[in-house]
Amino acid sequence: MTPALYHKAFKSSGAPWLGNVPTHWVVKPLWSMYRQKKITGYPEETLLSVYRDHGVIEKSSRDDNKNRASEDLSGYQLVVDGDLVTNKMKTWQGSIAVSSLRGIVSPAYYVYTKLHDGNNAYLHHLLRSVPYITGYQSISKGIRVGQWDLEADKFRLFPVLIPPRPEQDAIVAHLDRATTRIDALVAKKTHFIELLREKRQAMITHAVTKGLDRGAPMKDSGVEWLGEVPVTWDTAPLKSFLQLRRDIVGTASANTRLLSLTLQGVIERDLENPTGKMPASFDGYQRISAGEMVFCLFDMDETPRTVGVAQQDGMLTGAYTVFRPQSDLWARYLYYFFLHVDEYKRLKPFYKGLRKTIRPGPFLSIQVPRPRDGEAEAIVAHLDRATSRIDTLIAKTERSIELLREHRTALITAAVTGKIDLRPAA
Repeated sequence: MTPALYHKAFKSSGAPWLGNVPTHWVVKPLWSMYRQKKITGYPEETLLSVYRDHGVIEKSSRDDNKNRASEDLSGYQLVVDGDLVTNKMKTWQGSIAVSSLRGIVSPAYYVYTKLHDGNNAYLHHLLRSVPYITGYQSISKGIRVGQWDLEADKFRLFPVLIPPRPEQDAIVAHLDRATTRIDALVAKKTHFIELLREKRQAMITHAVTKGLDRGAPMKDSGVEWLGEVPVTWDTAPLKSFLQLRRDIVGTASANTRLLSLTLQGVIERDLENPTGKMPASFDGYQRISAGEMVFCLFDMDETPRTVGVAQQDGMLTGAYTVFRPQSDLWARYLYYFFLHVDEYKRLKPFYKGLRKTIRPGPFLSIQVPRPRDGEAEAIVAHLDRATSRIDTLIAKTERSIELLREHRTALITAAVTGKIDLRPAA
């Protein structure tokens, strides 16, 4: 078999989103391949979920699914190997898969038992391919952002491409080899990024707590949670560096940039294409000026990034706390210091209440290490240069991963829709 040859004769699939397909492939309606079922009463079975990127997997294998399962699982639906499973509100995003596992799924899913003797892996790839996701979008309706219901009556009429069984098997074998290579490369690059981030964090931690001179003598800081600091450093409360600021934007919100604190820093939000919850009015938001610091001082254990420095004027939610720094130097130093604090959640001794909150007054009383001005300047300059180099390398590696994933998706689509000829050699 020689991959990347092309079929010579094509016919219309009958679906504009699918286009032409090889003439020797059969186009069948989905109802002839799968029949909807709903079998309940198996609460002891493994809880499953369908993911856009992973297909049907055990729900417990991921920690990023915030949808909580019901305490009573008796109404959850049984799924077995070969069943087609789809999240009816997110099928249009790609939350559809042929399961290779036995377990139970949410009552909000559609589950279909197979009526065919085809290759399950081929159908899994086909029904998750780019053209099909485009097709699902055309039969999904709703008014809630991100949750459009799949119209089951139209879904059952969906065209399913069926090559001869030997060709299905050849397609799956080719995709297994190719995607295994791509996935291995992605895993290697992902691990490299993790190592870079660990190096970045370790470098920041050492610089803001021990300085740049690895041989510098140390002394007890006198602050339990800080430990030792260089003998030339002292400690000072945050109020020595920061001044609390709160300025409600009011009706000027209509002409003010909306900013948000994220892992990538303080970024501008796109109001033309909003994501997440948005208030009816931004008049209650607060101003922040370029160079000022913003902290999230609530839910501090769960919040991945609690500190940022604004690079532009704008407004952000009043739930955050804004401070005007003594100088740009100390804003930068404290930013790096609190990246270290964030990573290790060092402020736990100061949390109050169920929401793990620190009020602005007690926060400003917290003692932090204070290098001499010249050394603080050297630390900030060093970290600016070093983190910039690492961030550039991370961005390039992330882009290469993105391209690999795009290639993987394109390869699968080409194979399962007949754009390349993968038939076994006669």
